[in-house]
Amino acid sequence: MKDIKTVSFLKNATNIFFHILTNCNLSCRHCYINKKQHGKNTLPLETINTWLDAFVGKSDVANVIFLGGEPTLHPDLFLAVKHAKKIGYKSVTIDTNGYLFHGILSKIEPGEVDYISFSLDGAARRTNDMLRGKGSYDKCILGIKEAVSKGFNTSLIYTVSSANIDELDMIEGLLSDLGIGRFFIQVIGIRGRTAKGNTPGVYPENPRVSRLKWLDVIPETAEKIARRGITVTYPKVFLNLAEKFECAGLVADNYFIFPNGRVYRCPLCEDYPIHGMEFEGNRLVKTGKINETDLFGLSIPEGCVMNRLIQPGNLSYKKDGTPVYKIACCLLKEEISGI
Repeated sequence: MKDIKTVSFLKNATNIFFHILTNCNLSCRHCYINKKQHGKNTLPLETINTWLDAFVGKSDVANVIFLGGEPTLHPDLFLAVKHAKKIGYKSVTIDTNGYLFHGILSKIEPGEVDYISFSLDGAARRTNDMLRGKGSYDKCILGIKEAVSKGFNTSLIYTVSSANIDELDMIEGLLSDLGIGRFFIQVIGIRGRTAKGNTPGVYPENPRVSRLKWLDVIPETAEKIARRGITVTYPKVFLNLAEKFECAGLVADNYFIFPNGRVYRCPLCEDYPIHGMEFEGNRLVKTGKINETDLFGLSIPEGCVMNRLIQPGNLSYKKDGTPVYKIACCLLKEEISGI
């Protein structure tokens, strides 16, 4: 029996997406990291722990995802994980490209981290390595196998673009064979490298997937994978005109932290210096106007204001100028679980 639901924004949970560095050993073509806006520094452990302390008590439940760049490049990641658990974070996740530097899996226990989440962007080696770098497919698969063999819960992230959407139907068996418990489908955003354009003949000049293609492929594929007992999560992306639009910036408690001290509430804002909060030293303060929080309350027929501003190609209009559909908040998800 399967359970299909739209995941509501949780008002009593704080979710921290903590970029502890921006360096990475790979150079993925769709990487959203923008070092000019996010910083080039690697945070020292003392700072990481202090910033973790600043959020843990904001609500009844706090969750943290350690990100980069590649977070396992940080030699003290294992100590940050232990600190997060010690001070009361309910769940701790590490997002990794699979290279698992500094012997991270030998320095933490399965009970100290809830998920090791791996990124793979092609069911075929050739596709993944074209997008993420030569040898990255095999390295990621080996990393997953090592994590599973040591008793860690694992999940897989697949960023869908026009380059790899047709391989989604091939990944179903791979997920089961590897023992993956959760599968996250992400939609490619016009951020970071993708916002700067792509190289003709190497990566699609328009990596975005059309609305019709998305709706034709993603829900059906997610259901097929869920029948194997894997929980599948994917962004809702499109709303019909009768559905209510909600901005997570107003109704949820999410924070995207970067090593230069910027703290965003909306991922689509991250290419711009409009962050709503920042760390001054180790003190979290609100920034002056105008910032992203001034956008959250704006209401437009197209749904998400930031989508309308930075990636209007996602939209379609009728002859009278009204939109055909709305774009959902990028943090609104559909979740399918079942056996």
